Amino acid sequence: MTYVIGQPCVDIVDRACVDECPVDCIYEGKRALYIHPDECVDCGACEPVCPVEAIYYEDDLPDTLQPYLTDNADFFSETLSGQDAPLDSPGGAAKLGALGVDTPLVAGLPPQGDGAGE
Repeated sequence: MTYVIGQPCVDIVDRACVDECPVDCIYEGKRALYIHPDECVDCGACEPVCPVEAIYYEDDLPDTLQPYLTDNADFFSETLSGQDAPLDSPGGAAKLGALGVDTPLVAGLPPQGDGAGE
């Protein structure tokens, strides 16, 4: 089981959850944040600090956000597989910084919120 970041994070990328995560498992894409399912220890520290309520425990993910469960995992197994610097797990997000890529689901979304995509 793991926590999942859904659509409300897209183009917001508020890093309060990153700062709160004790195991450094929240990685930054271009338009969204992603929780590494193999590194997450299910502590739940990220969920209450998210200002846009984008983080859910896997079992509590609303039906409308179910695609983000697979999407978060795909970020690490598919999206990053072609990157120059491979993602070691557990590796920790802090040393990598913003990765500048997103999954096709997130990349294909229209701009979200005020000033999105800037």
